[in-house]
Amino acid sequence: MVAHSIRARVRAGMIDEIKAVARRHLATDGANLSLRAVARDMGMVSSAIYRYFPSRDDLLTALILEAYEALGDAVEAADRSCDRDDLRGRWHAVCRAARSWALAHPAEYALLYGSPVPGYAAPDDTIEPAQRPPLVLVGILRDGVTSGRLTPPDEEVPEPVRADLAELAAGLVPGLPEALLARGMAGWTQLFGLISFELFGRINRALPHRDEYFDHQTALMADLIGLPREP
Repeated sequence: MVAHSIRARVRAGMIDEIKAVARRHLATDGANLSLRAVARDMGMVSSAIYRYFPSRDDLLTALILEAYEALGDAVEAADRSCDRDDLRGRWHAVCRAARSWALAHPAEYALLYGSPVPGYAAPDDTIEPAQRPPLVLVGILRDGVTSGRLTPPDEEVPEPVRADLAELAAGLVPGLPEALLARGMAGWTQLFGLISFELFGRINRALPHRDEYFDHQTALMADLIGLPREP
């Protein structure tokens, strides 16, 4: 039993080291990971690394899962730090947390929200971790509707889209009005578009005061969603 425990710890340590080296490669080479290059940096023969990750895709999946979990931890912690009644404050805190995590981990963010990796198809076990960040926003919407502080918009949604949104809401927050979910999704996709434009250098010269610009834009998103200005 002791020997088994030692072997397990050694294996876990090797896996952590492989992922750390792979993350460095992400920062320099993007998602075009090479198990041979990782093994070379670790002083291993290339065949040895396959005992830990049978393929490049397995290593990519491990990095993706860790990145989603880290981002989920960041936005959930930001949401918990706020007064539950301050819907707009929670939204701003979550947005800032997502941006801060992305700026601190640009390679991992690009792996999650950048260009798809050629030949890679994410397995189903990435779905639940990927849902953690948007579910925080859904929680803000749910709390707003339940408390009566957030009034769903009275607007038409095209029928095919309404059906899609109703199915999505049924799996996330049953009873959430489709029009409100549509606005929430618009805010969430705009948030990641905003982060991506900054992270990938699309606005940096045009808008040097990026902190202020980010807060201004997320305030516009909060207006679109209908989040009240006062708790």
